[in-house]
Formats: sequence, structure tokens, C-alpha cells
Amino acid sequence: MSGFDWPGMMRAGMAGLRLTPERFWALTPAELMLMLGRGAGAAPMARARLEEMLAAFPDTPERAER
Repeated sequence: MSGFDWPGMMRAGMAGLRLTPERFWALTPAELMLMLGRGAGAAPMARARLEEMLAAFPDTPERAER
């Protein structure tokens, strides 16, 4: 059986990172893994991709249609 290692994650979060139980349980597994340095291993975003995203999702509010 390959379940999620909750005891190991709790040890890493509460003993290793010294998170309070409240802070530990407020995290998603992905957030905890990132804090432990075990992220998905994705490369940092390149400037070209950032420019694409800025063009697709500008930070300006849309005008309300009248």
C-alpha cells in the first residue's frame, strides 16, 4: 500500500520546520513540500514566458461596460 506518509510529513513540518500544529494543518501538502525544498523541480520562469503571461493577463482593471 502506497499512502501518504503523514507521520513523516508531521515530523518534517513540526519537528524539522518547527511549525505549530495549527500552521502545519493550514498548509497544503504542496506548500509543505515546497517549504521542505522538495518542490516539483520546475525551472524558474524565463523572461519570455513572463512577457507572454503579462500580455495575456495584464494587471489593469477592466473597464465596466455602460
